[in-house]
Amino acid sequence: MKIALLALVATAGIAQADIITQWDFNSLPSDNSSSTGTLTPNVGAGTASLVGGTTASFASGNASGGSTDPDASLNDSGWNISTWAAQGTGSGERGVAFFGSTVGFTDIIVTFDQRHSNTVSAFFGVDYTTDGGATWTNAAIFQATAGDTWFNNRTVDLSSVAAVENNPNFGFRVVAVFAPTGGYVASSPTGAYGTTGTARFDMVTVNGVIPTPGALALAGIGGLLAARRRRA
Repeated sequence: MKIALLALVATAGIAQADIITQWDFNSLPSDNSSSTGTLTPNVGAGTASLVGGTTASFASGNASGGSTDPDASLNDSGWNISTWAAQGTGSGERGVAFFGSTVGFTDIIVTFDQRHSNTVSAFFGVDYTTDGGATWTNAAIFQATAGDTWFNNRTVDLSSVAAVENNPNFGFRVVAVFAPTGGYVASSPTGAYGTTGTARFDMVTVNGVIPTPGALALAGIGGLLAARRRRA
C-alpha cells in the first residue's frame, strides 16, 4: 500500500508546463505585412517595453532562417530593436522588458527567439524582477556566434527561484552587455560593433505549471510517510 501511494505521489508531481504569456508580435487580424505588428500578447496578458533609449520597429520573423513562429505568411513579424549604447558605455542598460503575472503558477521558464544582425552586441543578458522592475537579478547571458542569424529557443530556467512563482509583479528583460573581455563585441566574428545594429525578438514566452490540489495533497501524504520511515 505504501509503495503504491508513493508511486502516486511521484506521478502527481509530474505536470505539463502551460503558456502563461506569449508575444508573437503578429498583427491580429492578419494584415499580410511583417512591417507591422503588435505588442499585445497573443496568449495571456502582459506588457512589452523598450529599455534605456532603444528604438523599435517590426520586421520579418521568417528572414535569415526564421524564428520558431509557425506562421509562415508575410504576417509573421518580429520586434526589431536598435539604437544601442556607444562602445564602452551602458552595459546591461539597453534592450527590452516584458512583464506579466505568474499568479497561480510555479516552475517558471522563459523562452524566446532572437535574431542578431552582424553589428549588434554578441552578448545579451537576461535579468528577472520580482518587484515590478525596482530591482533586477541576472539569470543568464547568451552569446551569438554569427550575425544575420536567428538563435531560437533561448531558455532561462527559473524553476528553482521561488520568488518568481505566484507573483503579480514578475518581469524579465533582455539587454546588451559587454563581452567578458570588456566592451561590446559584434555578433559577426568579422564585424565591428555598431549602435545601429539590430536584435529581433519573436515567440517570447513565459511558461509555468499549475499545481493541482490532488498533487499537493498526495505530496503531503508522501512527506508524512517519509517522516514515519525516518522515525521507524
